[in-house]
Amino acid sequence: MTDGKHIIWTDYLDYDDWKADLEAQYPELSENERMDLMYEINGTYFQDEKTNLDIQLSRPILVVGDLGLWHGRRMGYKEMESGNIRDCLCSERDIDNATWYVDKNGDFRCDAIHHDGTNHYLYRTYKDGVSETQIDNLKEKLYRGTATRADITRITRRLGDEIAKVHGFPILRQRKTAVQER
Repeated sequence: MTDGKHIIWTDYLDYDDWKADLEAQYPELSENERMDLMYEINGTYFQDEKTNLDIQLSRPILVVGDLGLWHGRRMGYKEMESGNIRDCLCSERDIDNATWYVDKNGDFRCDAIHHDGTNHYLYRTYKDGVSETQIDNLKEKLYRGTATRADITRITRRLGDEIAKVHGFPILRQRKTAVQER
């Protein structure tokens, strides 16, 4: 865990973190060859993680994006109809470095660097019982860039709980809403 983040997978690698193990296991390789091997091994970890996160949800996943574009930051969203958490781990062609993690609030997130800047993604799923009108109203606020955290958490729930079960790390319990407590 780093800074309250449980890193799920990253391709933002530091050779110094891998160096001792790679030198011990592959002393015959040059440093450049070991660096190439580091990226190759990490790529297999990515496929393993997609298998680990093959978790089917009952509702689609809403991806809320804070996008760093050439003309400034913008809010955006998309839906992942599959409702499978593994599909959050995409391999975007224009991303140089991506880190998927569960934050201290139990939200599943990704920070992805690309040629124009950095995108920050928040992955959530719709709560059972919310209406299509509520979902459409949230999407409209996201489209206009006026959605608040309260708007998002009212209609959606976090994914970190499911991921924490797979990875075996503790996660803070969510506060119950007044309706749930009654």
